[in-house]
Amino acid sequence: MQSSTLQFLKNLEKNNNREWFNENKTKYQEAQQDVVSFVEKLIEEMTTFDEEVGKVDAKKSLFRIYRDTRFSKDKSPYKTNFGASLGMGKGSQKAGYYLHIEPGKSFLGGGIYMPEPSVLKAIRKEISALGDEFQTILEKDDFRNYFRGLSVEDKLKNVPQGFEKDDKMAEYLKLKHFIVTHPVSDEQLLSENAPKEIANVYRAMKPLVDFLNAI
Repeated sequence: MQSSTLQFLKNLEKNNNREWFNENKTKYQEAQQDVVSFVEKLIEEMTTFDEEVGKVDAKKSLFRIYRDTRFSKDKSPYKTNFGASLGMGKGSQKAGYYLHIEPGKSFLGGGIYMPEPSVLKAIRKEISALGDEFQTILEKDDFRNYFRGLSVEDKLKNVPQGFEKDDKMAEYLKLKHFIVTHPVSDEQLLSENAPKEIANVYRAMKPLVDFLNAI
């Protein structure tokens, strides 16, 4: 990835208004194309262990940079990051991967975020029934090398209705999202080997993604 892409995002954060954006539209388009090219290289690396990712269109994988400000107190018109869905998000009810590019705050994500109630219930049932298999995935060395555990965002205080309170997987059944994240530094993004190194992190996520998609 080009350093100019991160610099554009830094400048956008300082000048988050339509006038500045329109004056720098060409720089935005250059940065966007740089991200598309980066994602294309990343997809190529990832297809060595996940053929499904090969079906992803790099350009279509990018989220819009325009913010939906209708229900937000923050009326800044633009996001100050580039996000790419590699089978995760954008209304998908399947697990996949996510790339977030933001100066000093970039990260890799994987799993399923905000699944609809029926999908969430099915995942919980599978985790309850196949607890040992699920625990084995989370305890693999390569998984633990990159991730500190599943996100506890929005975690319930009690075991959800329909499950035993003393279920050995109770703490996982309280989760509403099943995702892991791994931070990426600016230096790592700008490295020549970035696509391969990032793909290795996603490789470690794949058993979790496969488990969630087997529901």
